[in-house]
Amino acid sequence: MKLRDQNTALILIDVQQGFNEEDYWGGHRNNKDAESKMAQILEQWRTFKLPVFHIVHSSLQPNSKLHPSHPGFEIKNEVKPIAGEPVISKNVNSAFIGTDLKERLDDAGIRKIVIAGLTTNHCVSTTARMAGNFGFEVYLISDATATFDRIGINGEKYDSELVHQISLASLHHEFAEVMDTKTLLELV
Repeated sequence: MKLRDQNTALILIDVQQGFNEEDYWGGHRNNKDAESKMAQILEQWRTFKLPVFHIVHSSLQPNSKLHPSHPGFEIKNEVKPIAGEPVISKNVNSAFIGTDLKERLDDAGIRKIVIAGLTTNHCVSTTARMAGNFGFEVYLISDATATFDRIGINGEKYDSELVHQISLASLHHEFAEVMDTKTLLELV
């Protein structure tokens, strides 16, 4: 049975303009095509009139690039919501904490979700972990997520691609089924 026949929801996490300022987040973002992959997925979801949820990070820190007063708060043009697509605001890593996302999914009878967005090792990972713990069947799209370099606790630098791959490996078969966009679209 195809995903389109199972009321599968697409959850796009924090695809916001503020992430264009790479140096602010650690620099050297991997997977520069992630937004175009998200747009491909979103187009399919819209074609089949499947549920779409846009999650935005609403930072409580006034100087954050994701604070509502900053232009970086805006959702990127590639995945701008259209009428009927809810935008859910959060101010922690998980899209389930302090929001009504779980209730919306439960009320709509949704048990399968596809997750894409920014960043792999923070809000994407946290949301996927909670979704898995809540019993949702989660598909996490590897080439429709991205992250930045990280500095370790002893000052060592970790390349964004390594951070991305380790984050995906930690989630795969434990909290989510990790796959690329091509594989997902074959299942839709």
